[in-house]
Amino acid sequence: MTNSSIPAIRFDQVSRYFGEVKAVDHVDLEIRDGDFFSMLGPSGSGKTTCLRMIAGFDRPTTGRITLYGQDVSDLPPYERDVNTVFQDYALFPHMTVADNIAYGLMIKGVSKPERMKRVDEMLEMVQLAGFGSRKPSQLSGGQRQRVALARALINHPKVLLLDEPLGALDLKLRQQMQIELKAIQKSVGITFIFVTHDQEEALTMSDRIAVFNEGKIVQVGTPAEIYEMPASPFVAGFVGTSNLIGGELARRLTGSEQMFSVRPEKIHIASPSDKPEKDMVAVDGVVRDVIYLGLFTRYLVEADGGVDLVVVEQNLKTTSMDVLSAKGQKVRLLWHRDHISRVGG
Repeated sequence: MTNSSIPAIRFDQVSRYFGEVKAVDHVDLEIRDGDFFSMLGPSGSGKTTCLRMIAGFDRPTTGRITLYGQDVSDLPPYERDVNTVFQDYALFPHMTVADNIAYGLMIKGVSKPERMKRVDEMLEMVQLAGFGSRKPSQLSGGQRQRVALARALINHPKVLLLDEPLGALDLKLRQQMQIELKAIQKSVGITFIFVTHDQEEALTMSDRIAVFNEGKIVQVGTPAEIYEMPASPFVAGFVGTSNLIGGELARRLTGSEQMFSVRPEKIHIASPSDKPEKDMVAVDGVVRDVIYLGLFTRYLVEADGGVDLVVVEQNLKTTSMDVLSAKGQKVRLLWHRDHISRVGG
């Protein structure tokens, strides 16, 4: 059993340089035991390099990494109690599903009856009971991903690393696998560290998220904290869509020119004659563009002062013809003051 009072993973001033390129730049991070933890950021932000250093595929240039209190910075991958699931599954095509899953146990010298017993348990867990005799080529992408997951979990690693494992799946299957993966993580109780550039994926699955940019962690928090209280303009813009307002318009609305963000779904489109309630902010503008998306409509409104604001409203009663007729109309945008989030300059 692991000691939940000790972080599963700890980065202490970890850097990784490739020549002059600082892929990871003095990162401090603690990942709690049993968390589903996501590393989120654009390509080249350092998240995958951090995952590779936890796995042992890369070593830190500076700093140290501990796994449940043990310094593993210089240990080779096979001496670390972690397993990795990759985007391309990395299954052996000539082996059956059962043999793929049992491979790690076979290497460890576990007896065949015990191997088969644990393989059956894993197949049951990933909802592939009865698929053991098939080859990977006979499976769908989602099924192959489940096999890769079962193979990684059968050794009961302390930490499971997932490197954009759903990236090759189509949207509907990816959304289904997000739910299944989270359920499996809760069932086995193992710390999952998940790398993704998809902010919706990170918000859906994670207990906590680290947002990466240019080799640094710019914010760590729960999905709600990251989304509702972004620490910087980068986080506000990268995690979902956000309206960033500063300068003269910010001063007019809040009394300060300090930049703030407000999410598109928090803004209500009203008639220019509508009066704001006491705790609301009002901005007049003109609808420049309307994008009808079925479930909701996205409006682009040019506010007085020349600032473009994005507004999202659900289509509860309106049709596409109703919403498209709003283009060119004068409107008043209203939102509650407590939906304003300061994000610095």
